[in-house]
Amino acid sequence: MERDELERLVGGRLRLSFDEILNHPRLPQARHAYLDSFVGLYQGDPFLVRLLLQAGRFLVFHSVAVLEAAQDLSRRETWFTVAALKQQLSVYGYASGRQVDHLVARLREVGFLEQHAAPGDGRVRLLASTHKLRAHHAEWLATHYVPLATLFPDHDYSPVLSRDHAFHALHCRECLPFNAVSARLMMTLPDTMLFFMHAAGPLIQNAVLKAAMDAADPNAAVPYMEAADRFGVSRTHVRNLMKDAEKAGLVRITGQGGRSILILPRFWAGYDRGLAVGMYLHDAVNVVAMNRWAKSHKDSGTTPLPDLTVTASHSS
Repeated sequence: MERDELERLVGGRLRLSFDEILNHPRLPQARHAYLDSFVGLYQGDPFLVRLLLQAGRFLVFHSVAVLEAAQDLSRRETWFTVAALKQQLSVYGYASGRQVDHLVARLREVGFLEQHAAPGDGRVRLLASTHKLRAHHAEWLATHYVPLATLFPDHDYSPVLSRDHAFHALHCRECLPFNAVSARLMMTLPDTMLFFMHAAGPLIQNAVLKAAMDAADPNAAVPYMEAADRFGVSRTHVRNLMKDAEKAGLVRITGQGGRSILILPRFWAGYDRGLAVGMYLHDAVNVVAMNRWAKSHKDSGTTPLPDLTVTASHSS
């Protein structure tokens, strides 16, 4: 699981092994905590749901936060431009330049991105995130640390969980060298990618799994059409996605008119593997970010404290 490369990026031994995470006895509790947090992030926010329906926008949000945080205006090669965004997304196999242009235009239209001339070179247009995008990304990032905090309460994830402004920017900047490893690990998760590459796929995936966990019976039939109404997609789209999931051995469509599904063992196993990959990567980045965080405060003679004043407008 890319251990050698991750240790090179971290600069030492990893704090957690992939197997340690995947085989943790409390992994089901961590999964439930993550599903509650993720679904809660989008519950009751139709604007965000509609904005994220299109496949790939989750990647765009993350890439924008990372590329902007890593930008150094004195170094032209780091400038956050549309071309740089396209290059970053191509690492994840999202290589449609026209689609990226459309996504950027849409994000500018709704006030998540801005564009302005580069200092000293009016021919180059730089992208810049707005507070609205950064606030949502801070909430999104905190959600992905909830399962780690559930499994390893002795580790300090408080800066990211408190949505500290400065730590969020630092964390995003430290993410950039990890993106290539992240992309390679994502490609080892075909069941996760099946949902990720469909419109509203991650939202639907998490919603049906949360419903199954809330039922407290792994063999319970879960109605899935409710996801279409909740996320504003067509029932035909959701039905076709479930048919693809059935062909992949993840679910079995059942009930009158095929309106319910049974979550099969492969679905749980594949989801847990994807969740563990995310925790594996996030903990490695957190180790680097926390070391930088501590060093910066030591150098300045201050004590790093969470910025508890940050509250995103999209929190659950």
